[in-house]
Amino acid sequence: MAAPRSCALWSYCGRGWSWAMRGCQLLGLRSSWPGAPLSARLLSQEKRATETHFGFETVSEEEKGGKVYQVFESVAKKYDVMNDMMSLGIHRVWKDLLLWKMRPLPGTQLLDVAGGTGLAWVLGDAEELPFDDDKFDIYTIAFGIRNVTHIDQALQEAHRVLKPGGRFLCLEFSQVNNPLISRLYDLYSFQVIPVLGEVIAGDWKSYQYLVESIRRFPSQEEFKEMIEDAGFHKVTYESLTSGIVAIHSGFKL
Repeated sequence: MAAPRSCALWSYCGRGWSWAMRGCQLLGLRSSWPGAPLSARLLSQEKRATETHFGFETVSEEEKGGKVYQVFESVAKKYDVMNDMMSLGIHRVWKDLLLWKMRPLPGTQLLDVAGGTGLAWVLGDAEELPFDDDKFDIYTIAFGIRNVTHIDQALQEAHRVLKPGGRFLCLEFSQVNNPLISRLYDLYSFQVIPVLGEVIAGDWKSYQYLVESIRRFPSQEEFKEMIEDAGFHKVTYESLTSGIVAIHSGFKL
C-alpha cells in the first residue's frame, strides 16, 4: 500500500468546526482502510517494494499501510480521550490556532485531509487525491501527514488540487530544540504515553508507535524544504509549545 487510504466527505463548515467557518464548503479526507465499501479511484497495482519505517521498525512500503490501519483501528474508540490525556487538552488550542490562521470566508473551498468531519464518505488516497486540478482554496492536514508512506507525493498532490493562490496548512508534531525540555519530553513520551495507552485504551504498542513516528518525522526546517520542493512558495512555520508541534504554511502561486 503506497499510503493510508482516506475517506472524503462533503459538509458545511458550521458543523463541528467553528463559527468562523460557517458558510464555507468543507471537503474532508478521513483515514480509511482495506475492506471499505466505496473507492474513489483504483490505486496503482504496481507498488514499489522498497523499505520504509513504521516508527523505529523497518517494513516494506506495502506493509506500512496495513500497520498504520491497525493502529487507528485499535485506538479509535478512545482517540479523543487519549488526546486530551496525553496533551492535557492542549491539542485543542493547537487546532484552534490552525483554524485562526486559516480564516476562511463564506464560499471558501476547503479540503481537510486525514480529518473526521462530514456526512457522506468516499474513499480516496492522500498520494492520489480523487479531485481535479486547481479545485480548492485551502488544504489542511493535522497530525496525519506523519503517517503517509510517501510524504513528498502527498505534498505534490496538495499542490496539484489547490487553486493558484491557494494555501497549504499542516499541523504536525515537530522537533523540540531546547535540550532540557527535549529530555523531559522524551522521558514523558517513552515512559508515560505508552502506559497511558495501556491503561486507558488497552493498547501499549499503538502509542509506542505514536512516539516513535514523531521522532522519525522531519524537523521544522527539513519539512519546510520538502514543502518548497513540492512547488509551494512563501513557506513559513510557527513552532508551538517549545516545538512539540508546528504549523507549516505555504502558497501555490
